[in-house]
Amino acid sequence: MTQNNSLPTADIGVFGGSGFYSLFNDAESLWIDTPYGAPSAKITIADVGGKKVAFLPRHGVDHSFPPHRVPYRANLWAMKSIGVKKILAPCAVGSLQPELKPGSFVICDQFVDRTSGRASTFFDGPKVTHVSTADPYCPTLRQQAIAIGQEMNLDIHGEGTMVVIEGPRFSTRAESKWFSSMGWSVVGMTGFPECVLARELEMCYVNISLVTDYDVGTEGLVEPVTMEEVARVFAKNTQSVKDLILKLCDRIDVNEDCSCMHALSGAN
Repeated sequence: MTQNNSLPTADIGVFGGSGFYSLFNDAESLWIDTPYGAPSAKITIADVGGKKVAFLPRHGVDHSFPPHRVPYRANLWAMKSIGVKKILAPCAVGSLQPELKPGSFVICDQFVDRTSGRASTFFDGPKVTHVSTADPYCPTLRQQAIAIGQEMNLDIHGEGTMVVIEGPRFSTRAESKWFSSMGWSVVGMTGFPECVLARELEMCYVNISLVTDYDVGTEGLVEPVTMEEVARVFAKNTQSVKDLILKLCDRIDVNEDCSCMHALSGAN
């Protein structure tokens, strides 16, 4: 696709909760029409440290889109249409391993898709394209996020596998115990197809997982997670997430070439 030159532009895109609006001063908001319907909300564009950063709450302003109904294709297409090259994607996850404690961060390097029925490609035919997702996350953004987290003295883990479930329900104990026994790190509901769609649009994408709870199958008997507990832990760590995002925006070289930007080479 080509950039829409009639729209404002941005180089960095952030998907997150509505609490991120506080990062943006003197911002402008705009609706963007896409071939895949409307995105979750207006895109807000602001100057952050001399760089244009676009923000879109993936669940909508009032958290009205459950994970399986988020318009992922519209969201990514909208970001690409205003020139975004780098996507920062914080999200809340449950821990599947004892060492990944609530309040810690995981910069995932792999995912396992356990969703069903989500529109997960822009290539529905007649053009056939098989994009590689062997390493689904941007290696450059991952290393930058890890380094910044370490500098901030966060409890940050530089690799991990996210298993993405359909939602909106949480896992059964049996499902969670299975995920944990497979050695997977965290469980979430929004990590797929977001990163794959970014890859198809040749945008760099990094997942920043904030652990909010232990999932129910993790290391002994754990109380079932509640949304109240997830929200409490996320709110407690929101400032750390924001600081990490701001520092990452500052460090990113928006003009740096990357293998992600050539993901479709040889994919046909």
